[in-house]
Amino acid sequence: MMKKLLGLSALASGVLLGLSLATGAMAADLTTSCNGCHGPDGASTDPNIPTIAGASAAYLTATMNDYKKKERPCAEVTVPGGDKKGTKSDMCKALADVSAADIDTLAKAYAGKKFVRFNQTADAALAAKGKAVHDAQCEKCHSEGGSVADDDAGIMAGQPLAYLKAQLTDYKSGKRPAPSKMKPKTDALQPADIDALAQYYASFK
Repeated sequence: MMKKLLGLSALASGVLLGLSLATGAMAADLTTSCNGCHGPDGASTDPNIPTIAGASAAYLTATMNDYKKKERPCAEVTVPGGDKKGTKSDMCKALADVSAADIDTLAKAYAGKKFVRFNQTADAALAAKGKAVHDAQCEKCHSEGGSVADDDAGIMAGQPLAYLKAQLTDYKSGKRPAPSKMKPKTDALQPADIDALAQYYASFK
């Protein structure tokens, strides 16, 4: 009886290990295509593309679903790396045929990686002004300067400056829909505020 139980236990462990390895292989296959744009392990090396490593799984899932439903603008970019380097693509195209299960796998895979801040130089004077705007308008939802993944609001601290300016501008214009509690704040932003906020978030090292 004991031998039978030990055998069943070993079998169960082997099945679980097999599932774990299969899931890991699936995640690796999926992230390989994403890394062409978002950089090695989701750490961007392109000023127009965000780092996705280290964001929360909830935020990444919501973001990918927004792109699939075309509820967020799909800006065309030149793929900076990988097999499709030099070609044009956007997030709507990239996610068109990605299943809900694959989105879940991708979100969990990137959430488990380390966020790497973009290598850039920010304007210190503008960053100081941006900090004041952030503290007054944004800190409640984007705590610690927008650096906390558990806020489920994306990581802004250390993202590429060009990307930050583009997203803030899209929020201001309404091109990118803002959550109801965020919209009054983005509507009130002036061009100088957008520049300052982008410099503040870009200043994180």
